[in-house]
Amino acid sequence: MPAAIEIRTTVVHGYRRQYRIGGWDSGGSPVLLLHGIGDSSATWAEVLPMLAEHHLVVAPDFLGHGGSDKPRADYSAPAFANGMRDLLTLLEIERVTIVGHSLGGGVAAQFAYQYPELVERLVLVAAGGAGLRVSPLLRLAATPFTEIGLAALRLPTAPLWLKAAIELLCLLDADLALDRTDVRRVFDALPDRDAASAFVRTLRSVVDRRGQVVTMLDRSYLVRDIPTMIMWGSRDAIVPSSHADTAHAAYPGSRLELFPGAGHFPFRTDAHRFVKLIEEFMATEEPAVFDRERWRHLLRAGRPDPAHALPAPVEAVEAAVSLSSS
Repeated sequence: MPAAIEIRTTVVHGYRRQYRIGGWDSGGSPVLLLHGIGDSSATWAEVLPMLAEHHLVVAPDFLGHGGSDKPRADYSAPAFANGMRDLLTLLEIERVTIVGHSLGGGVAAQFAYQYPELVERLVLVAAGGAGLRVSPLLRLAATPFTEIGLAALRLPTAPLWLKAAIELLCLLDADLALDRTDVRRVFDALPDRDAASAFVRTLRSVVDRRGQVVTMLDRSYLVRDIPTMIMWGSRDAIVPSSHADTAHAAYPGSRLELFPGAGHFPFRTDAHRFVKLIEEFMATEEPAVFDRERWRHLLRAGRPDPAHALPAPVEAVEAAVSLSSS
């Protein structure tokens, strides 16, 4: 039988943090699962019990998300990484295989950069930070008028026209229809004023009208000694699947796994394959061992390919489009 998963809370820096946890008695090495923007640990509901059969698994709600507090705070990727370090410390978990989806993928990459001594393996799932392009829906949500639209979600009739709007978007972009249920789940949390404010602050820390602001590629060479696996759905309408190849090239020795026909949530499209890949990866790849001298050597040598900071052709095209439309 799948292992039981508990929902717990703890307080970090005065703020309540909610997380799901299971597999304490599994005897396996720990796995940390990080969700995407506007989402919560509930997104991992199907894979958590399966992973917990053989591993200690922790899936937190980021600050400002899910059941965690939603204060006026720093919602940048480095701040989220700091929060994960503090949570692991409280839970007395020394090192983890970190799995991040979408925004959580960017946070996972940032965590590996900030705290490489805590990371055994890195798994990036449709991760943010691998290129400029991102769904027009997110670019629109990052504009100054977003607050007005989110306030309208608190009107009594909002659920009806929100459902209609999502259906229309899915008709215009067939690939987005694959993630209809998950997109709706994210939007369902936004009528809450504090959740909406946290969503906007988080989004604007990583996306603007031109696309993604941050990149994980300029420092990826530093974590070349951390076993890395990249997963992507072939029909991802939120973060293009072409970013998978970019990330794969930027992380030396990484493994790339595509989910044919899947959208932005491949672990929900095929949870069993997702868990099997994670378990195989952990069984065949030895945990990384942090070497400060090696890190220093890599820093002195510098980034092998400066073009990895952001894919130049994509950036140039996006810049041209922005200029022509302004």
